[in-house]
This record gives sequence, structure tokens and C-alpha cells, in this order.
Amino acid sequence: MMHEILLKTTLPEWFGVFFSVFQVLLAKKNNPNNYLFGIAGISLTLFVMIQSKLYAEFTLNLYYLVMSIYGWLYWKFGKRKSETAISETTNQEKLITAGIVMGTFSLFWLFLTNFTDSDVPILDSLVSAFAWAGMWLMARRKIENWLLLNISNIIAIPLLIHKDLYLFAVLTIFLFIIAIFGYLEWRKIIKKRENAFA
Repeated sequence: MMHEILLKTTLPEWFGVFFSVFQVLLAKKNNPNNYLFGIAGISLTLFVMIQSKLYAEFTLNLYYLVMSIYGWLYWKFGKRKSETAISETTNQEKLITAGIVMGTFSLFWLFLTNFTDSDVPILDSLVSAFAWAGMWLMARRKIENWLLLNISNIIAIPLLIHKDLYLFAVLTIFLFIIAIFGYLEWRKIIKKRENAFA
């Protein structure tokens, strides 16, 4: 079984996972350079997703690419030309986040069911919708990004196994675990800053 899984794993998948692991570890540590590793991993993942007919995931990774560039610049400079602090979402940002989830799910589902040969339009759309919203929150350095990304991760694991993308499924399990620790670490950073100003 393991031998068969390894034979099905392509070089772009191996390297895409390798760079993605570094990206998420750096994001957990609140390091803006996480995006540079993310860009490398995303570029390779784009190829894998289109080959697997995961069209919403492919589009999601294009979005990741744009958001990675935006996120790196925002983390480094923000509006004040200095690193943006981690914070919680405002009520307005919560509404925008809900709109991103509902809007992207609807668009992906309609597109996948009407214009592609996808055999998993609902799951592919759900994974992408929550990830789009989570990535927007991460780019804005909002702690809730970890929660939305983990909703996406938990849906993605069986989807990736269904598509025989076992290494990406293992990566997603890893990302799920790291996101838990990332949330806790970012929460400590917020608490420490609040205590310093108390």
C-alpha cells in the first residue's frame, strides 16, 4: 500500500508539500517570510491540482498566490509602513468573511457543476470557500484565520484521499495540527500585548 502511494506521488507534489511545510511553520512563528516559501509551494501545487481536476482548488491556489504577495507586503508594511500587529476581526470584517465564504462557495459550485467534469463540486467548493476567507484574514493578520483554514483543512482531507493525493492529505493533516498551535501562539501574542498596555 505505501509503495503504491509513493509511486503515485509526483515530484511537484513532493516539492509543493516541502515548501508548504516551511511556509506554515514560519506563519505559526509570525514570520512574514512565510509567504516566500508559500509562493514556491503554491506554484508547484497549481500544476498538481489542474492535473487532478480539482478546479476550485486550482483557482484557490491562484488566489493564494495573489494573497501571498499581498500578505507579505501587508505584514511587512501595512498602512503605517511598519509591521502590522496581530489582532481579532472587527464586526465589519466578520461580515466580509461570511460574504467571502458564501459568495465563493456559490460561484465555485455553480461553475463546477455547470462547466467542468468535477466529480466533487460541493466538497471542492467548500474547501475553497473557507480557505479563501481564511487566507484573506491571514493576509490581514487576523487570528481567526486559523479557524477558517482549519474548517477548510478538515473538509479537504477526505477530498484529497478520494483524489489519490495522499501526500497532500498528510500535509493537510499537518496543517490542521499546526493551525491549532498557530492559533494558540497568536492568542498569546495578543494577550501579551494587551497586558503590556493594561
